[in-house]
Amino acid sequence: MEETVPMTTEGHQRLQDELKNLVRFERQKVVQDIAEARSHGDLSENAEYDAAKDRQGFVEGRIKELNHKIAVAQVIDPATIKSDKIVFGAKVTLFDIDTEKEVTYQIVGVDEADIKVGKISITSPVGRALVGHKVDEEVNINVPSGVKVYEITDIEYS
Repeated sequence: MEETVPMTTEGHQRLQDELKNLVRFERQKVVQDIAEARSHGDLSENAEYDAAKDRQGFVEGRIKELNHKIAVAQVIDPATIKSDKIVFGAKVTLFDIDTEKEVTYQIVGVDEADIKVGKISITSPVGRALVGHKVDEEVNINVPSGVKVYEITDIEYS
């Protein structure tokens, strides 16, 4: 049996929305594009046909990938978590001891991670290092530039 993969309700919904769009709209558009390209004659030198077939391969591959991700997802609603420790779904505010700046991250699943919006994967070095810690603890995290020292100032589940 395959292992489940943790995912927030928000991330799960985003995958379902993408899947629905691919199945309902993109798949139909590709079929139309292929039909139109076929109507232009010789397929051996038809760039439109080749592009449409490539797009069809991408769409079908992505549909398969999304179906798999949704099937193995263990959906976790962070708002239901009651913990004083950092676990999956936590929004964590950290104080960087070196730069004296605060940063906030949410610990999410691999497919949801996006550092630009403050979402880090639970499998990332920072995510793994934070799990299990509490407010007011210092955490040493090995990053490519060396060791970063953070103080945990807040943990929130919403």
